Amino acid sequence: MRHESSAWRQPETQTADTTIRPTTTVDLVVPVYNEEASLAASIETLLAVEPARGTEVTIIIADNASTDETPIIAATLAATHPQVEYVRLEQKGRGRALNQVWQASSADVVAYTDVDLATDIRVLDPMVEIIRSGLADVAIASRLQPGVAVERGIRREIISRCYNRLLKLSLGVGFSDAQCGFKALSARAAKELLPQVEDSEWFFDTELLARAEWAGYRIHEFGTDWRDDPDSSVDVVSTAWKDIKGIVRLRTGGRTRVSHAVPAPNTGAQILHFIDVGIISTVLYAVLFLLGIQFVSEPTANILALLLSTIANTALNRGHTFGVSSPHRRLTSQVKGLAAFGLCLAFTSAGLAVGDGFTGPWATVGTLAVLTAANLAATVVRFVLMRTWVFARGAHHSAHRATTPAAAGTANPNEKDIDHV
Repeated sequence: MRHESSAWRQPETQTADTTIRPTTTVDLVVPVYNEEASLAASIETLLAVEPARGTEVTIIIADNASTDETPIIAATLAATHPQVEYVRLEQKGRGRALNQVWQASSADVVAYTDVDLATDIRVLDPMVEIIRSGLADVAIASRLQPGVAVERGIRREIISRCYNRLLKLSLGVGFSDAQCGFKALSARAAKELLPQVEDSEWFFDTELLARAEWAGYRIHEFGTDWRDDPDSSVDVVSTAWKDIKGIVRLRTGGRTRVSHAVPAPNTGAQILHFIDVGIISTVLYAVLFLLGIQFVSEPTANILALLLSTIANTALNRGHTFGVSSPHRRLTSQVKGLAAFGLCLAFTSAGLAVGDGFTGPWATVGTLAVLTAANLAATVVRFVLMRTWVFARGAHHSAHRATTPAAAGTANPNEKDIDHV
């Protein structure tokens, strides 16, 4: 995809910064479909923006089977400007265009912007820099960050915010704005994630980001000014319905394979979060028990309170302590969590049995000491079980087979199937 003559170069006259640094190549894709009215002006605007020093940018016009004069205009721009390339696809679909062009790219960073340039193009430089530095693998523009200036109608604003809240609830993701038309990712992330993305239209962005987060890639958001395109041809209602169907597909079977090394969790932070969750669970148990004895016997209330508080404990530890965001295999985690709790309950039951044998004036103190030790041991064992078994980050190679043609084939022995989380 990249040609030596098609780089967006920094003028050689700028010599203020004499620091030698590796040049980062960027392929900035502009997907278009029947954009004869705005394409030339948008590309000229992009060409007028000076990239950061040490960055070479190629603008790639990806034509999604346009039927107007877009192909002629795009070809002319590519012939006129060495920084511009033109790619023609015979099938519609923004996601399809981005997937194919990005996978064919040899650049260090791949990015895209919508042709309407609704997002401030100046956000490209910090995006590239944070990926180049290694502090993030994926960078996205967000219209929903505090303090940004966004110009769009109330209808689209409400739909956008509801959609992103739905993503958080259904897919367990943390990013704030899935559909803003300006994103960038490292070559490594693109190489791994793109073959797994099935959607070829507008849900492409959401699926890509969800898979990136589930696979452990770091996503950094840049709040950016944004203005709505009043001439946009996007059917919001139809697109929203397709997005909902995409969410269901990801929620029920969109598991992600990961071959890169996921950073090891911070044990100290996990211990503190585990304690936090333990305190919350204890309070919840007490409340449920006190409510339960108003309606059922104490043994029954105890069992119900323990069961419900244990389920809540596992769910909280899943996201808060062990940072699992994927929605898959939650039931498996709960079953394992109950098994771990059952083992720990055996510790305290054994301690209580030992304490029952104590006699004399110090019997109560002895029983309390034994139960304290048993509870401490049970807590340690439960934490270890959750870390190494319930929410383990190990490989499950045989648990899932790739469902997309691009991902099918012989499994890489270094790949991990993270659907177990």
